[in-house]
Amino acid sequence: MDADDTSHFLIYRVLGVTEEEGRLIDVYQNKGRFLYRYAGAFLEDVTKLCFRTAFPKSQSTRVPNTYGKRPKTFEIDIADESTNLGIEIKWRDATTDGDHITKEHTRLLAVKDAGFIPVRVMFYYPNRDQAMRIQRVLESLYQEAGGEYHAGDNAWRYVREKTGIGLLEILTQLAEEGS
Repeated sequence: MDADDTSHFLIYRVLGVTEEEGRLIDVYQNKGRFLYRYAGAFLEDVTKLCFRTAFPKSQSTRVPNTYGKRPKTFEIDIADESTNLGIEIKWRDATTDGDHITKEHTRLLAVKDAGFIPVRVMFYYPNRDQAMRIQRVLESLYQEAGGEYHAGDNAWRYVREKTGIGLLEILTQLAEEGS
């Protein structure tokens, strides 16, 4: 990052941000994007591993979008034919736009049309009011479609009940060992 073009610091300075603060902002913004992406991928992958351990025939699969043209297909993170569960795993969802609701609603209906019970597992609830409202709408859409919505403590509990694996406890122990 030392070789990056910093001409945008002019705008930072206009807004009262020093050059040093501007560099720190850019560093932490990049660290945050990296961490957010890989923390989420890590938690989603280990959750899939829990389900695949408990349900060896489960897998990720794609189903056709039966309600629109875009996207053409939707991925089911864990599709298990023995239980008919089609599980969407999210580590966190802080999206605040209406298009997100439409896409998620279309996704859960396509999962249902493919013969699965749509299930959403989201470990960390968003902090912002609008994102929380969207999650409440999504929860009601899952319930209306005969699906399930598990967020926060309920998500950890759902994984433990379905798979027999205490993922939260394992991750907590790993974090404490790494401290």
